[in-house]
Amino acid sequence: MEHQLSLSPSLFYAIVILLTISIISIVFLVIKLNISVRQKRMLESKHQEMESKFNQVQLENLDSRLNPHLLKNILNSVQSHAYQTYFALDKLANVLDYILYESRKKLVTPKQEVEFALNLIEINKIKLSPLFELKVKLKVNENEPLYHQHLLAPFISTDLIENAFKHADLQSAGAFISIIFEFNDSTFKLTVANKISTKSPIKKDKGGFGTEALEQRLKIIYNDHFKFERFTEEDVYIAHLKIDLLEYKTKVLAAGR
Repeated sequence: MEHQLSLSPSLFYAIVILLTISIISIVFLVIKLNISVRQKRMLESKHQEMESKFNQVQLENLDSRLNPHLLKNILNSVQSHAYQTYFALDKLANVLDYILYESRKKLVTPKQEVEFALNLIEINKIKLSPLFELKVKLKVNENEPLYHQHLLAPFISTDLIENAFKHADLQSAGAFISIIFEFNDSTFKLTVANKISTKSPIKKDKGGFGTEALEQRLKIIYNDHFKFERFTEEDVYIAHLKIDLLEYKTKVLAAGR
């Protein structure tokens, strides 16, 4: 004997209503989820935009403070050694060109930065005795394409060079400053070493801006594509900067900037 399952009209309509409510609820949840996803993406995009603007403001603020600070130090050097003023002014003209024109660009070529740094070194040399040992070496492969591309932040070498002349022991036997520029395998390197003076430097209320600014700029611009080390070995202070410009360029291209 066969039994057939039959639904009363009221039960059938109740099931249909429940199914309809369930479908509507699912559709509503999907719509709400899509809205939430879009809102999340908009917030993430806004956050990235704000972070980018904040970093840009930081860089502009650092640059506006850096140029006058650098120029003041250079003019002080020239003024305090009047007998070598003519030679210093010739180098100063090159430095001013770099400050006024090239540094307005967000990035310069490694070649431009190295040439600027060499002029800066020549200006600082007027502080030194003719017997002082100043070693400047270039280990640069100028045939590498990235050496001529705008990938390096201007004034990236300034702080390390100026600190060496400021804190070096300029009087005692064995005193020296060593500056080495390197560019190989798409990597910029700068190593500066100096014998530390036993005299305590004069403390200034607003001192230390240079190194702080350098570290901020490196983090903002190069993120994790650089290495900056400072350490002391006996009475020698050593600062080493390494920037992988190929990795940085790849990151910039991937970001579509």
